[in-house]
Amino acid sequence: MTTAPLTMQDLQAKVSGSSFYAGMRILPKTEREAMFAIYGFCRMVDDIADDQQTPRDQRGAALDEWVQGIHALYHGGEPGVAAFLAQAVRDFDLQEEDFLAVIDGMRTDVDQDVRWPSFADFDLYCDRVASAVGRLSVNVFGMERKVGVELSHHLGRALQFTNILRDIDEDAGIGRVYLPIEALTAAGIVPLTPETLVTEPNLDAAARWLAPKAQEHFTQAARILKSRPKGHLIAPRLMESAYARLLKRMVATGWNAPRHRVKTSKLRLVLALIRFSVWG
Repeated sequence: MTTAPLTMQDLQAKVSGSSFYAGMRILPKTEREAMFAIYGFCRMVDDIADDQQTPRDQRGAALDEWVQGIHALYHGGEPGVAAFLAQAVRDFDLQEEDFLAVIDGMRTDVDQDVRWPSFADFDLYCDRVASAVGRLSVNVFGMERKVGVELSHHLGRALQFTNILRDIDEDAGIGRVYLPIEALTAAGIVPLTPETLVTEPNLDAAARWLAPKAQEHFTQAARILKSRPKGHLIAPRLMESAYARLLKRMVATGWNAPRHRVKTSKLRLVLALIRFSVWG
């Protein structure tokens, strides 16, 4: 993990594979660079959390370094690894607590492998790793803070719930099961290990316990977006459209084994980008 200064090209490269990338690229320069910085930060702390080759204590220390850097941005001192965020923080009044929430979410994965958390813990985790990113982003998009926070609450959870439903097998492969214990209990599943959980015949029922909750968050996010709040909102419109479609496809095909990972269509993203750019 390097502390060398990151260039804007470095940050752009880190987020270029994101489904958000198309929506970011068409933002005005200052906003675009701020979004590259935010998502570069998210990618780097996420890489720490998912690095299965590095011991937990070392990954925890790496996250501590980020906490120290973020603290320095707001309270003085040398920001170190977080230095590239300084301009975005100044330009868009990004909140320290939202950066720290993202790091706290990553620390959840570093401290232990998450397995069938309570729904309350699951929802808090999704707030930290997804909705907090939205709270950072809506300032850059130019939204009114109250409306932006509400959109972040719903869209962040909708996206993260959908990711978790899509990645059940991949997560189990690294020892993690994010499905809440309430979903498993409702499906009559007594979880033992991630490896055995993915073979459970009732896993489809557990996933269907969570899917309507994701759909309700999509519905609320769409309601906010359809009210046409002020701001550069092509990126959240793209994500709401693409991931709501992903969820719909998963609900239609179900979660019975063998499961096939559903992917977003790049062509559909491009067509949606054109549509939102022309008609809003």
